[in-house]
Amino acid sequence: MKDETPEISEVERRDPRTHFSGKKIAVLGCGKLGEAVVRGMLESGFAQPEQIQASTRRPARAEALRNNLKIVTATDNRRVAANADVVMLAVKPNLVLPVLQEIAPELTQPHTLIISVAASISTAQMEHYLAGVQHPLGVIRAMPNTPAFIGEAMTALARGLHTSDAQMELARGMFLSIGRTVVVEEKHMDAVTGLSASGPAFIYMVIESLAEGGVRVGLPRELALELAAQTVVGAGCMVLQTGEHPAKLKDAVTTPAGCTVDGLLELEEGGLRVALIKAVGRAAIRAGQLGSAGLSQSATEKR
Repeated sequence: MKDETPEISEVERRDPRTHFSGKKIAVLGCGKLGEAVVRGMLESGFAQPEQIQASTRRPARAEALRNNLKIVTATDNRRVAANADVVMLAVKPNLVLPVLQEIAPELTQPHTLIISVAASISTAQMEHYLAGVQHPLGVIRAMPNTPAFIGEAMTALARGLHTSDAQMELARGMFLSIGRTVVVEEKHMDAVTGLSASGPAFIYMVIESLAEGGVRVGLPRELALELAAQTVVGAGCMVLQTGEHPAKLKDAVTTPAGCTVDGLLELEEGGLRVALIKAVGRAAIRAGQLGSAGLSQSATEKR
């Protein structure tokens, strides 16, 4: 049964002292995100190259990963998953359940941990496809975002029915190597997808719009883009490092009868606040729809 332990709700920075000592990880479908996680583990010292194996469909991609990261690679998922302590599914959402079914015969060790980084695929869906495995396996649903590519990811983790505290800590250590992590109840994962997973796209639009505003008032385009991007980075760091509410930080910039208040009035009139709230809500709803569709399909296929 699931351990009755308090939920870890605070966001924490990566801890380079955490090590994946004596364990092996298999990364199935090692595309850009999978490679980002592998690089993060290697660069942070969480794992060594000999502890990691990866699979990919294309032999050329497998060779490139082998040459660049010095890890063992193959095109056979079952071969890579065999005897792994952690199996990370980095394939597209529609392939998660078929790949689980493919590798199930290799999952013979009771301590094996399954982690999926695919959107919308629940732990219940994965456990459904692992029902025939001899020992109940720990399953974790992870939702990193694309800043993982530069080591600045925000990753949420949700545990499955049979996942132990030790396995959760192991997963946290893995994802701390590419940014920040937070552990949440799985019922929040669609909302997490709508906010932090889809969120970078929303922020890119904000950066693009700020830069266009700079161009409109006479700035060279490259300079405007740099100013806009660093402004967003700095503002985000202020929220995280000071712990202050964004409204309070906003007020600190907004001097009486100054220029900022005029800009804020334009944003309110343009509906920026409402538009962003609705964007997160719409993305979260869509994530839930995708997951429900996948669960119905998996149940039909298992009959």
